[in-house]
Amino acid sequence: MDIVVKGRKTEVPERFRKHVAEKLKLDKVQKLDAKVISLDVEVSKEPNPRQADRSDRVEITLHSRGPVVRAEAAAADPYAALDLATAKLEARLRKQHDKRYSRRGNGRIPASEVAVSVPDAASLNTNGELAAETAGQTVPTTKMGCIDVQGEGPLVVREKTHSAAPMLLDQALNEMELVGHDFYLFVDADTKLPSVVYRRHAYDYGVIHLNPDMFGGEEPGGAGGALGG
Repeated sequence: MDIVVKGRKTEVPERFRKHVAEKLKLDKVQKLDAKVISLDVEVSKEPNPRQADRSDRVEITLHSRGPVVRAEAAAADPYAALDLATAKLEARLRKQHDKRYSRRGNGRIPASEVAVSVPDAASLNTNGELAAETAGQTVPTTKMGCIDVQGEGPLVVREKTHSAAPMLLDQALNEMELVGHDFYLFVDADTKLPSVVYRRHAYDYGVIHLNPDMFGGEEPGGAGGALGG
């Protein structure tokens, strides 16, 4: 198993690289996931002094012949952040390991029983861009990568591209839990549509399917018009 340690806009000292190798023990990780291929550890630093207690962030990504597992944490120093991220990673691996040996199909959620909730749509102008909240008000626009940000937008924009093999809804839910996000973008194996499953309240989930309108022959029905009941 390979462990790759890299810094994003920061230098990673050799002492920390050795500590990562000691912290992410090979035998312990392989005991929970025998198909592991490599571990990527990314270290970044927040320069804002107001966030000194969370200035160092560590993200661990486990690549295997199964789903990708990711864990991240922030703390006042990279060593503490690594400890927190490692604990999260082991907890997710242990959960996946226990589920693998549990009864097949236990707790699966059929797509027909997943409640869908759609928030109000944002206002758009005729060009499909976000409209200014106040008529006649000039909103400064800043270019952040490939995104035009109006007003005080995000300080950092991260853009990622992933390959997407079609999967069932319960698999998408499982992989969302493994990466620790509140949503997961996937291609539905049943409908072949790009879809998003997301966490709602407590243990409730929602799913949104995107049905591309190739010809644009119908008037848009709002954010919830394409989703049905």
